[in-house]
Amino acid sequence: MKYALLFPGQGSQEVGMLGTLAAAHPIIDATFAEASDTLGYDLAALIKNGPAEELNRTQRTQPALLAASVAVARLWQSLCLPPPTALAGHSLGEYSALVVADALQFADALKLVELRGELMQSAVPQGVGAMAAVIGVDDEIVEKACAAYDGDGVLEPANYNAPGQVVVAGSKGAVDWLVANSKTFGIRKVMPIPVSVPSHCSMMRGAAEQLAERLKTVAIATPAIPVLHNLDGQPRSDADGIRNALIEQLFRPVRWVTTIRNLEAMDCHALFECGPGKVLATINKRIVDVASGNRLSIALGDPEGLQLAQASFNP
Repeated sequence: MKYALLFPGQGSQEVGMLGTLAAAHPIIDATFAEASDTLGYDLAALIKNGPAEELNRTQRTQPALLAASVAVARLWQSLCLPPPTALAGHSLGEYSALVVADALQFADALKLVELRGELMQSAVPQGVGAMAAVIGVDDEIVEKACAAYDGDGVLEPANYNAPGQVVVAGSKGAVDWLVANSKTFGIRKVMPIPVSVPSHCSMMRGAAEQLAERLKTVAIATPAIPVLHNLDGQPRSDADGIRNALIEQLFRPVRWVTTIRNLEAMDCHALFECGPGKVLATINKRIVDVASGNRLSIALGDPEGLQLAQASFNP
């Protein structure tokens, strides 16, 4: 069976994440300990015990989620199942995918995403940026609404997550304008997202330029497994191409629907989410047909999901 491993971005973190898996599989805690040694602070204790306010700081969240995602992937690999056909990650998760593909060293990726979080947080002062999820309309309507904004600031599509679900990002005033004027465009529902950083829009260009300087110093190898990138759902094999994709994904939208459709075209009949939570496993079911039983979308971050995914190889 062809399948893909997928890696979540910010929003999947919580204090105590992967605790049930860690109790049965030492590789989880070993990965957290390795991350703690690399970063120079007790990331493992932060993940296990919090406080949540500290874990939810962007520069802490990003390495914590990377470590959690890599830990689940390492556990999956230890089961000696057939290797995946492809990998992909949502936003931050792209770094996790590159680690699992042996394109980035784990230590390098941890330091990169820690810096990425710091740069993103400092790029836009607290309260200046915002994000919101637009529910229940076609992508073109969201794009039209963003283009119609003529005030000061930025309003852009940020995440094409699923049919009928597009996240927008930009200036707080612009996002507030969309909330207030949504009915004008036939938009039924706009849900503000409680984040402090307007990710994947042009307000992150400054952060991307600074990240580019660090990326120049990081070794990137040809992925051992194809990694589909957020920019266009396409894999890249050369170091410069991967670097550019990581830089541009900071200020361009995540094209998740395109990514999943491309995995379908590669005959990946199962999509397994490596990390805490079930965010990707849930939205993937709005993109692929899992009702017929021909496709699977399963989160591996708990024992039940892990067992279900294993069983799919021995029906």
